[in-house]
Amino acid sequence: MITFSNVRARFLSFSLLMLMAVMPVAQAETRAELDQASKAALNELIKTVPAAKTLSEKAVAILVFPSITKAGFLVGGQFGEGVLWRNGRASAYYNTAGASFGLQAGAQTYGYALFFMKQSALSALNTADGFEVGVGPSVVVMDQGMGVSHTTTTMQDDIYAFVFGQKGLMAGVGIQGNKITKIAK
Repeated sequence: MITFSNVRARFLSFSLLMLMAVMPVAQAETRAELDQASKAALNELIKTVPAAKTLSEKAVAILVFPSITKAGFLVGGQFGEGVLWRNGRASAYYNTAGASFGLQAGAQTYGYALFFMKQSALSALNTADGFEVGVGPSVVVMDQGMGVSHTTTTMQDDIYAFVFGQKGLMAGVGIQGNKITKIAK
């Protein structure tokens, strides 16, 4: 007899298997490869988005995750590794991981960059046992349209985030959490 709990258990098992198959691929880069991919992604972002260029000139540091893999079916997850750039040099390494639950299906890759505008915001990155996006310093997600009307005078928030390079299809609505943790690379 097929019951709701059997169907739910099968969906959860399928989702977890899908996530386990995808996640190890996202962390396979060496330090040199991660540095190169991160720097290339940052340079492209600065070259193509005027607001990113403006922010990069004033930022205390920039944390770049060049490739994050996200996948799910009802239960989902995401993972990627990134580099913190200070004064043009790689100064630390981080991973980003998240989980979600809700009406969702698909897989995609994307990258994102966090521009830390204040030392206090950057300090928050390492004070707790992992930095939760949306908790603590204010994070403003930017898009190309917002960049037209913003200047360094109007941009006074702690952290600005840019999402870039989206590939794949992920559809749905869910409850999400994202945590950034310092790693040894």
